[in-house]
Amino acid sequence: MSRIRFAIVGGGWRTEFYLRIAKELPEQFEVCGVVVRNEEKAKKLAAAWQVPVYRTTAAMLEQADPLFVVSSVPWDANPGVIEELAQAGMPVLSETPPAPDVEALIRLHEKFGDSRIQVAEQYLFQPLHAARIAIAQSGKLGAVSQAQVSAAHGYHGISLLRQLLGITFENAVIQASRFRSPLVNGPGRDGNPKVHKLIDSDQVIASLAFDGKLGIYDFTGDQYFSWIRSQRLLVRGESGEINNKEIRYLKDYLTPIEMELRRQNAGENGNLEGYYFKGILAGEEWVYRNPFTPGRLTDDEIAIATSLAKMAEYANGGPSFYSLAEAAQDHYLSIKINEALETGMPVQTETQPWAASNTR
Repeated sequence: MSRIRFAIVGGGWRTEFYLRIAKELPEQFEVCGVVVRNEEKAKKLAAAWQVPVYRTTAAMLEQADPLFVVSSVPWDANPGVIEELAQAGMPVLSETPPAPDVEALIRLHEKFGDSRIQVAEQYLFQPLHAARIAIAQSGKLGAVSQAQVSAAHGYHGISLLRQLLGITFENAVIQASRFRSPLVNGPGRDGNPKVHKLIDSDQVIASLAFDGKLGIYDFTGDQYFSWIRSQRLLVRGESGEINNKEIRYLKDYLTPIEMELRRQNAGENGNLEGYYFKGILAGEEWVYRNPFTPGRLTDDEIAIATSLAKMAEYANGGPSFYSLAEAAQDHYLSIKINEALETGMPVQTETQPWAASNTR
């Protein structure tokens, strides 16, 4: 496979994920340009990552010749960047969410719903989540009726719920509540805690009642970094369930099967293959294989690299993998959860314009 050549607009925290992936997998990915408007930040990024840095998107498009461009900018700036790239005929992989609110999502859909835009929602491609989704969609659990996800915030968590439930653009009645509790401060983006102190941990729990299916969203922001607040996930179908890493299902009505999702790594216990993540087994079946071996990437970086690889296929005429419409729907449901929180009342969602024209 030829090396995937892409560019990035934006120089923030998320941009470094793409740069690390390209540095770790130079035979598969090449960052041919990064647009950073702040001069000081541009110099630092160029020195740190040894990539071409441009001050304008127009200059980058003229000189870098990417297959596609990643828009990695703040919420409010993202629609403008997408518009500039789309008008130039450039395929766009937009960071999440594609726009900040419902009105902006509708405007973006009306302008560019038929353009070559995909969204870099990576959580469904994280190895453990991808394995669970594969099992939920395999038929082993029978018809899935319930999913409970405590693994990611907002639209990320909603994307997992939709994938696990097999939901597209169906409407739901949403109820939500908030609970605050004390928690010992843990690590964050800036590193480990410096002192012992208690903070308020803010938990949001929401139910999304679709027609015959139930999604439970449950998340506290501490979970991303915390040493003591873990992820939790439950999927229930008519003939089986996934409970975190445990799988139970009926081979027939008299034969229960139990197995565990087991992570496979090279380089452990004297193995000399190198040190990297191979994939996930459920019994004797591979339910996830790492497509980027022997690269040493985190699970989140594997997921982002998957989005990049799928975007290259899409830019070359391949299928949609996470459309602008899907991203808009996930953010819309997240916004409606916040509305239910603020009002304290059930909220009924409504079919939005992007639902009719979606290509999944």
